[in-house]
Amino acid sequence: MRNKITVIGAGHVGETVAYNCARQGLGDVVLVDVVEGMPQGKALDMLQSSPVLGVDCKITGTNFYSDTEGSDVIVMTAGLPRQPGMSRDDLLFKNLEIVDTCISHAAMGSPDAILILVTNPLDAMCEVARRASGFPRERLIGMAGILDSARMRTFIAMELGVSVANTHAFVLGGHGDSMVPLARYSTVAGIPVTELLPADRIEAIIERTRKGGGEIVSLLKTGSAYYAPGMAVAEMVDAILNDRQMILPCSVLLQGEYGIEGVFVGVPIQLGRTGLEKIIEIDLTEDESRALVTSAEAVRELTDKFPVAVA
Repeated sequence: MRNKITVIGAGHVGETVAYNCARQGLGDVVLVDVVEGMPQGKALDMLQSSPVLGVDCKITGTNFYSDTEGSDVIVMTAGLPRQPGMSRDDLLFKNLEIVDTCISHAAMGSPDAILILVTNPLDAMCEVARRASGFPRERLIGMAGILDSARMRTFIAMELGVSVANTHAFVLGGHGDSMVPLARYSTVAGIPVTELLPADRIEAIIERTRKGGGEIVSLLKTGSAYYAPGMAVAEMVDAILNDRQMILPCSVLLQGEYGIEGVFVGVPIQLGRTGLEKIIEIDLTEDESRALVTSAEAVRELTDKFPVAVA
């Protein structure tokens, strides 16, 4: 029996996630959305590409959560996108109700699924999903660091004129302006980027990474990024369903790790078939540790604003 992957939200991010999962043959895909006809049409279009791709899987579009029952992985992408001039924090109350409602319905029919959150503000929405689902932290993971690290890798490759395949980068913290890109742990073919670039160019890359999502929003005018987020989610789904035990930066609920308690924040984790297999605690300098704690507190400020009904 093939794995079952549900993607909630048939917008640009959701359809990209669904298509990448199907294209890689990760399992049967269910695309669910409240808009009648849209998930059905997009799913049918994707399904008709399968003969060319040579992939056998079912791709179903639906408006009903009953079709998502028994999912192995549920990806939450539904929500309002960022608009120019809007921070991720501005999205808090707009998307809180959407995530709460969708996850409550989906978790009911798939009590053993692993949840991947994409909706912004990402780290705060992970907490909404945790409360709505009642799932343990091992099965509720936010997609953040993979995307932010991919952006940093792209900018490093552009700066040095090298292949992105040679680059590696680590970005920790909340998925927003308070994220913590770690230049010391970023390399090109194993060579620390700090030995290849002057401090001012590294700082420019870090700053562009922090504002990577906003840069795309300002260019698109009426939407936000979806190709890179869609690929990042597919990598997580692959790591889970194929039990790859990959070390990836993801947002998870910390319970004392890095001196942080009770808040979702991006850290390196080992990702496998049961979800969060292990949190990797790397050595940080005092400045890096302080920045990570500050980032976590920025997330906590958002979750402290949640209405009692979400508690």
